Amino acid sequence: MKKPGLRKRNCLWLVLAACGLISLTPQASEPASVTALRPTFEAATESSINANQRGKKRWVERMTPALTRFIADAPKRDRLLRRIYLEARLADLPPTLVLALIQVESGFDANAISSAGAVGLMQIMPFWVDELGVPADDLKDPWRNLRYGCTILSHYLAVERGDFTRALARYNGSLGETWYPERVLRAWRENWR
Repeated sequence: MKKPGLRKRNCLWLVLAACGLISLTPQASEPASVTALRPTFEAATESSINANQRGKKRWVERMTPALTRFIADAPKRDRLLRRIYLEARLADLPPTLVLALIQVESGFDANAISSAGAVGLMQIMPFWVDELGVPADDLKDPWRNLRYGCTILSHYLAVERGDFTRALARYNGSLGETWYPERVLRAWRENWR
């Protein structure tokens, strides 16, 4: 399954690779292979996305009924949808894919912690703070968690040249297996499209 805007993202990743800032070759130690993501992670700004306010508003209205079963509080739900839209667009991801991933990972619980130690909405492993952020980053902060998760997933999509199945498996740490990508893609198809 390929994404229409993949060419733009591939160009960015190819330029970063040509400059030696990232490696497009899968490596055994993921954290070491993505240290060059820090500039991208830190440079993401809202200004490039805010121009499309009408599109964001329509998207939030379309997603609200589906998210209501997970988050009953309307203002909280609205803020989360707006932030998911923003972070997904900054990372050049389909916002609905991010919703599906969050549904599978945490069931929209910003305080979720997995048995492996993954934290928050997108279940970010704490080692990513050393790789991308600063020690003060709180992975339970939903906005910061979304920034980490979207940046990481976008990176894996670039590494896997737009292959959602392989990128999602990398995100989950289960490359070579399909059970996790199948769950996310099924949630995407059934609940968010």
